[in-house]
Amino acid sequence: MDYLHQHLQQILEALQSFEVTPWKAIGFLGMAMFTSRWFVQMYYTRKYKRVVMPLAFWWLSVCGSALLLAYFIFGKNDSVGILSNTFPVVVSVYNLIVHSRDLRSRKAAKAADPVQSGS
Repeated sequence: MDYLHQHLQQILEALQSFEVTPWKAIGFLGMAMFTSRWFVQMYYTRKYKRVVMPLAFWWLSVCGSALLLAYFIFGKNDSVGILSNTFPVVVSVYNLIVHSRDLRSRKAAKAADPVQSGS
């Protein structure tokens, strides 16, 4: 029991000396954005009653990962954080590029088809 009390005391002391720096604020914002993407995905899945990955999911991934990368590179210099946030931002940017290309090809196909374009 004394062991638990000692660790609880250390945790309370650490929380009392907690300091929010500008880089920590950037890290917290990135974490909030990156985490919120799952709530967005869940909302759209419930709305359409099927699994949906909305565009907002990918934008929140890119922005959240970029902020977390900035925090881990400049604010903390933490190689584990840098590596763990590099892959999600690459995948998210790739998905946004694929989405953009798909939109352009659909618009081009619609413009080339006189029946769909209303001409």
